[in-house]
Amino acid sequence: MEACRKGASHSSKEIAMNMTLNVNGQLMDLCEPKVMGILNVTPDSFYSGSRKQTEQEISERVNQIMEQGADIIDVGAFSTRPGGAPEVTEEEEARRLREGLTILRREQPHAVVSVDTFRPDIARMAVEEYGVAIINDVSEGNVNGAFGGTSGTHAAPECRDGSGYPAMFRMMGRLKVPYILMSTKPTLEEMLPAFATEVQQLFDLGVKDVILDPGFGFGKTLEQNYQLLSRLDRLHTLHLPVLAGVSRKSMIFKLLGGDPTTSLNGTTVLHTLALERGASILRVHDVREAVECVKIYQQIR
Repeated sequence: MEACRKGASHSSKEIAMNMTLNVNGQLMDLCEPKVMGILNVTPDSFYSGSRKQTEQEISERVNQIMEQGADIIDVGAFSTRPGGAPEVTEEEEARRLREGLTILRREQPHAVVSVDTFRPDIARMAVEEYGVAIINDVSEGNVNGAFGGTSGTHAAPECRDGSGYPAMFRMMGRLKVPYILMSTKPTLEEMLPAFATEVQQLFDLGVKDVILDPGFGFGKTLEQNYQLLSRLDRLHTLHLPVLAGVSRKSMIFKLLGGDPTTSLNGTTVLHTLALERGASILRVHDVREAVECVKIYQQIR
């Protein structure tokens, strides 16, 4: 694995980390930060501009993401917006994803694709049927059973069996693709030891590539989100790449006023701060602006 140096620009300390991902048999070098463009095949994502449902809308968005310079397309079919969204059955999530991924593969057959899901069987379908390269799980392996409903056939996936490993972790050990592990913990003091335990479990199961996502906006107050961003470089003690997902989130407009539609400028500021603190992937709605942010940051660095 290729290593590079990552560290906060305001600190003399730098940490050598393995910074490549195996995506569909090719190595992706994360020493230069990558941009992940969001494709939501849902009717209810928090940012209305990202919702794409018709074949034409999905097709246009897929091509826009790639033409504007994204390195990865992240496809989601289950909204996890703040305040809660209507529950989506596993069958409906699969239907939406199959439709979206079919269009995506037709339009951009060589794109590196990530799927945003917390359900193990959805992850399996995406990887095995559509060649998806990365699984992006906002539930932290669903270790607390907080995602996916609480009753009947819509219940959350089984968290653990006799092995003690979460169901999603076991699935990732089977699929052997890069895994984005997002934390719902509110502070670094709680996040770091949990990450350390979960990453070790994933490694024990044979997962080779893990990306850490601190989970801005998930289980955190406004103040906690900014405290976390200011100390984002602390995550590098785990020697793994970090993803920052701050695009148009409430931590911007709750501070500045407005709503997601007015939060592009604030998003770019937060992207710059995240890059300075060593973020390797930016998950974004506005690809062109994020690509330009990365280019300017790289020129200064």
